[in-house]
Amino acid sequence: MITENLEGLRAEALRAIGLADSSQALEGVRVRFLGKKGELTAILKQMGSLSPEERPTAGALVNDVRTALEAALEEASARIAQRELSEKLERERIDVTLPGAPCRVGRRHPMQMVLEDVVAIFLGMGFSVAEGPEVETTYYCFDALNTGPDHPARDPQDTFYFDDNTILRTQTSSVQIRVMEQTKPPIRIISPGRTYRKDEIDATHSAHFHQIECLAVDKGVTMADLKGALLTMMRGLFGPDAKLRLRPHHFPYTEPSAEVDLQCFVCHGDGCRMCKNEGWIEMLGSGMVHPHVLSRCGIDPDIYSGFAFGVGIERLTLMRYGINDLRLLYDNDVRFLRQF
Repeated sequence: MITENLEGLRAEALRAIGLADSSQALEGVRVRFLGKKGELTAILKQMGSLSPEERPTAGALVNDVRTALEAALEEASARIAQRELSEKLERERIDVTLPGAPCRVGRRHPMQMVLEDVVAIFLGMGFSVAEGPEVETTYYCFDALNTGPDHPARDPQDTFYFDDNTILRTQTSSVQIRVMEQTKPPIRIISPGRTYRKDEIDATHSAHFHQIECLAVDKGVTMADLKGALLTMMRGLFGPDAKLRLRPHHFPYTEPSAEVDLQCFVCHGDGCRMCKNEGWIEMLGSGMVHPHVLSRCGIDPDIYSGFAFGVGIERLTLMRYGINDLRLLYDNDVRFLRQF
């Protein structure tokens, strides 16, 4: 009886293997006949009912059937795999004569372009680039810059504090102090980087922004050198006709100090919407490095003098490209960035 069942299983399985037309169908046939719960296993469970004389013959026939089915499955698997590969290659054929899909190439951010231009201008004047930590101490951000404990800039409403002595830097002037402590004059550096202040975000303010500061310390440095450096930068960014105006001001770390205005490049001083009918646009703060700041850094103010200024990269970018909302620089909208 078992012998007849095995022969019948062999014939049925070979027929099913021959009819299988896909890998999934062939796997189904294998599981049906040779799986752990398959038909051949079910027959093997009947071996216990055979007499000792019948078992060797039945066992040999079981092995013969298994070997025949496994060979047929392997042959069918190779045949089906070859056919499926041919069908896939035909289905996914690529016409190499068609034009390729265009690859969109990214561009530099407008702020990055302005920053690189400013750096190139000052490198051309013999300056070097210096960097410092964004998490700073109050000493480097305030005390060393002649900004006392009662100065409003130190108020927690204006500055991000980690603890009483650790803050997110409010300006890159802290880099100037670090350089003056470690370097003997002559010193000529610019220090670009991210800065942080507790400003409400609107069209002209952000809690996170970028600055570039400039410092020059040497014998005989004057306000004329400061204005020359500023004029070179502004003409490099806004064209050879750029004009500057220095207005007296007060900063704790410079003496004398000056606000720097750029003549409106739209109306050339006549007054328009861009300059709010003033003819001039306020750009940055500057001045001669205060003698107390030099002394704190171990530089003799009786021998050396220096100038310093700081300007926001965002402000330069807005002015250079006529952008009216600071937030556009941070939105990363490719429709906006594609214009530059």
